[in-house]
Amino acid sequence: MDDAAATSRRHQQQPASPAATTEDSRAKTAELDAPLHALGFEIEELSPSRLTGRLLVTPTCCQPFKVLHGGVSALVAEALASMGAHMASGFRHRVAGVQLSINHFGSAALGDTVVARAVPVHVGRSTQVWEVKLWKMDPSTREKGPQISESRVTLLCNLPLPEEHKNAGDALKKYSKL
Repeated sequence: MDDAAATSRRHQQQPASPAATTEDSRAKTAELDAPLHALGFEIEELSPSRLTGRLLVTPTCCQPFKVLHGGVSALVAEALASMGAHMASGFRHRVAGVQLSINHFGSAALGDTVVARAVPVHVGRSTQVWEVKLWKMDPSTREKGPQISESRVTLLCNLPLPEEHKNAGDALKKYSKL
């Protein structure tokens, strides 16, 4: 094996640096969901059965008491559930949220990082129900800490996909693990 091939193989086997991973997550989020990207949310895992990501709580995300705004938690829930439902429906139909219920158990302060996970509870032909949980990240372990909210999102998933939006799922297809 020549030196160039060996170097190439080593680069392929090494995990991406945290900075590169963050940049990849930011670029992915920018392409997938402009409002999430504007808040600084970073999508990490993307599949029809699980979506994950994280958000650094900045002044843009805070209510006047310098904690994560509940509306931001709701936006994260709706966005992740909608992307998941579109993937789970095979990209054949438009999806639309029809009900969002959210419970807030705790808060995340300015400077905290919030971890999010969305999973399907029910995937039917006409509706889907997704559960979205948010946790405050434990800064010492970089793992999820106390849960701060839990959402249930119900979506219609059998709506016609207008011709002018046939490519709406292309970015999801590009990044998802199907």
